[in-house]
Amino acid sequence: MTRLFQSIEHLKSVSKTRYKVYQKIGVLTPYDLLYYLPRAYKDYREPVAAADAVPDMQNVVKVTVTEKKRPVMTSRGMQIFRADSVDDDGTELGIVIFNQRFTFMTLETGKSYIMYGKIVFNSTENRLNIQNPQLLKDMENPIEAIYPQTTGLTSPMVRTNIKECLQILDELSFETLPSEIRDRFGLMALPKALHAIHQPETLEQIDEAKHRLAFEELLRLQLGLYLLKIRAEKKTEYPMQKTDMQPFFDSLPFSLTSAQEKAVREIVSDMAGTSPMNRLLQGDVGSGKTAVAAAACYFCARNGCQSVLMAPTEILAEQHYKTLTGFLEGLGISVTLLTGSLTAKQKKTAYAAIADGSVQVIVGTHAVFQKAVEYQKLGLVITDEQHRFGVAQRNALARKGGAPHKLVMSATPIPRTLALMVYGDLEVSVLNVMPNGRLPVQTFAVTGKLRQRAMNFLIQELEKKHQAYIVCPAIDENQDSDSELKAVTAYAEQAKQSVLKNWNLAVLHGQMSAQEKEETMKKFHQHEIDVLVCTTVVEVGVDVPNATVMLIEDAERFGLSQLHQLRGRVGRSSLQSYCILITEHATEEARERLKLLSSTTDGFQVAEADLKLRGPGDFFGSMQHGLPPLKLAKLTDTKMLHDVQEAAQFLILSDPNLQKPEHHALYTDIFYLFSKYGLNELD
Repeated sequence: MTRLFQSIEHLKSVSKTRYKVYQKIGVLTPYDLLYYLPRAYKDYREPVAAADAVPDMQNVVKVTVTEKKRPVMTSRGMQIFRADSVDDDGTELGIVIFNQRFTFMTLETGKSYIMYGKIVFNSTENRLNIQNPQLLKDMENPIEAIYPQTTGLTSPMVRTNIKECLQILDELSFETLPSEIRDRFGLMALPKALHAIHQPETLEQIDEAKHRLAFEELLRLQLGLYLLKIRAEKKTEYPMQKTDMQPFFDSLPFSLTSAQEKAVREIVSDMAGTSPMNRLLQGDVGSGKTAVAAAACYFCARNGCQSVLMAPTEILAEQHYKTLTGFLEGLGISVTLLTGSLTAKQKKTAYAAIADGSVQVIVGTHAVFQKAVEYQKLGLVITDEQHRFGVAQRNALARKGGAPHKLVMSATPIPRTLALMVYGDLEVSVLNVMPNGRLPVQTFAVTGKLRQRAMNFLIQELEKKHQAYIVCPAIDENQDSDSELKAVTAYAEQAKQSVLKNWNLAVLHGQMSAQEKEETMKKFHQHEIDVLVCTTVVEVGVDVPNATVMLIEDAERFGLSQLHQLRGRVGRSSLQSYCILITEHATEEARERLKLLSSTTDGFQVAEADLKLRGPGDFFGSMQHGLPPLKLAKLTDTKMLHDVQEAAQFLILSDPNLQKPEHHALYTDIFYLFSKYGLNELD
C-alpha cells in the first residue's frame, strides 16, 4: 500500500521536470494520479466515411493507401510527405504528413489503416486531405482518455504515467470498499473501475466506473465528516453549568420566535454537556440568527468564558459588533471589535483586553484567529456565513481555546436531502419561523421596457421617507465591454443627473477600501443616503430596517440563491418591502428562475429549485469551502445520496472508528484525502 502513497517522483516514467508540473496541480503520489480523471475521450472504434468527415475537425477514417508520392522539401527545410488513399465507398482522401518520416515509411501501398487527424479541404486538388494522421491499426486502447490541459503535461505523458500507477494498483490489490457494500449497491471493484476510467474498452464501462467512483467520493466525504465529528467529541476544558437565561430574554425589545427559543435551548443544552458543541444554526434571511448567537454569548459569559464571533467581511463584522453591543452591554457583558483595518494602537489595546479577560465577547474578521491573539478563556467560537471560511479556518480558530464549543451560522438554506452530506460534522438547528411583524417581501420580475415604471415606484417609496438599494452586476463599464451590464459607477452618475436627481445617492462596491465601505454604510444606516447603488457586496448581513426597495438590474445574471440573499436585505422591519427584478435578455431558464423567486419567499424552496436548475456545479465546494472537492458525484442524484447515507450508517454501526482490518484501506483513503486539504483532525 505504501507504494501508492509515496512520492510520484519514484515512478520510472516521471522525470524531475514532469514531477514539478505534477506538484503544481496537486498530484503528489501515484494514488493522486489515479484520481486525475480524464476530461473527455476519443472513440476510435467507429470511423466515418471520408465523404462524411467534418472539415477543419479531427476525424477517424478508415482508408486503403493507393499510392505514395516522393517527399518534397520546402525552402524553409520542411519535409512534406504525401500519399493517396481511398475509403470503402471509393471516396479519395489525400494524406499529408509534415516532418514525420517514420509515420510515412510505416504506410504500405494496398494496406488499410484507421487514421485520426484533421480533415482539410484542398481547393487546388479539389479534395479532402487528412493532415498528420495518427495511425491506429495496432492501437492498445480503442477509446483514448484525454486529460485536462496543463503546460508541460500532455495526455500521452499522463497516460504513460497512469499505466505504471495501474500496474502498482494491480500488484497491491488495493480496495477501499468492503465486499458487502459493493455487492449491496452493485459497485465495481476499485482496480477495475480505475482501469475502466483510464483505459476503457466500451463507453458503458466508463459510466459504470464513474458510478463507482462518484459513490466513493460521497461516502468518504460523509465518513470523513463523521470522523471529524467524533474526534471533536472530547471533553471541553471549560464545562458550563445551566444558568438563568431570563435576564437576557427580558432585556430584548422583542419576543423570540418559537424556532429561536428552540435553538437557544439546543445550544444551551449542548454547551452544558461534557463534549464541545458542534452545531449549525441555519436560518433564512431575516430569521433572527444574531439574537440566538447573542443568547449563546450571554450564556458563555455567565459561565466566565469568552466568545468569538467571526464574520467574512468587515462590514458584517462591524454590524454584528453593534448588534451584540446593543444586546449585551446593558447586561454587563463587554464586547470588542477586532478587524484588519484597526490601527496598531487599537489592535494592541484589543489584544491586551482579550488576553486578560476584561472583554468577554470578541467580534471580527479572520483577524480573530491570528497568531498575536491570545484568549484567556475561549469557550465559544461562532462563525457567520461559515461556508466563506471553510472547515480548516473554523478549526484553526477553535484550536485557540481548550476545545471550545462551536456554533456556525448560515443564511444560505440547502435542501434537507443534502444537509447531512454537507454538514456531516455538525448537529443542525433550523430557524424556519420569521419574527413577528415581518411581512413577506413582494417580488416582481419585469423587462427593461418597464424600468421607468419600476423607478417611479421606487421614488414613491423614497417619498414615504423610505430607502432603496439598486444592485448592478459590474463596477466599471469596461469590465465586460461586450455586455450591456449596468455598471455601478456609470449607473449612479446617470441616475443622479436624471430620474433620481432629487435624492441622495451613493455607490458601494468591493473595490472600495474597508473604511470607505464602512463610512458609506454608516451614512446609509443613518439615512444620510436615500439610494445605495451597489454590487453584491450587500448580499449578506447588511441590515437597514428603513430600506424597503431592492431593485436588481440584469437579474438574469445572478443565481437564484444569490437573488434570494439580495432580496433579504429588505423586509427587515414591519414595513412592507419590495424586490424588483429587471431583465433585458433573459433565457427561458432565467425566466423560470425569476418566476419561481416571485412566487415564494421560502429560502429552502429557493435552494431546492436552484439546485435543480443549475445542477450540482460547485455546490458542495461553496457550502463547505476547504473540504475535498467533488469531481464526479452529482448532488442532484438523490438515489445515490440515499444509498451513500445507508452505506455510511452500515459502516458506522459495525465499526464506529473504521479500525477493523477490512476497513483499513477505506480509512487510509479518507485520512489521506482530508489531510491533503488541511484537515488533520482525523489523525
